[in-house]
Amino acid sequence: MWPNAVAHALSRFEWAFEQPGRYLNASEVYSPGLEVEDARDDLEWAMLHLPPGAKRDLGRLLARIDEEFERRTLPEPNNIEWTMAGWWWTRMRER
Repeated sequence: MWPNAVAHALSRFEWAFEQPGRYLNASEVYSPGLEVEDARDDLEWAMLHLPPGAKRDLGRLLARIDEEFERRTLPEPNNIEWTMAGWWWTRMRER
């Protein structure tokens, strides 16, 4: 990963969760081509390579991020093939 990759991924979630509304808006992205699902991929990858203490700390943050992401998205049954990429890719945002 590149320097500050975890901080950058966390900032994408912070930005998304600050947006108004019950559901995350699919038409609003942090930056073109950089969805929060991509940020979640980056955090998952970081979890595989962090030392134990940092992994525990990030894991606590991820649990809260995942809970909020799941609360603000809906299941997308047509994207079930994305499950292997990460459960967060099987969720949809409001258009």
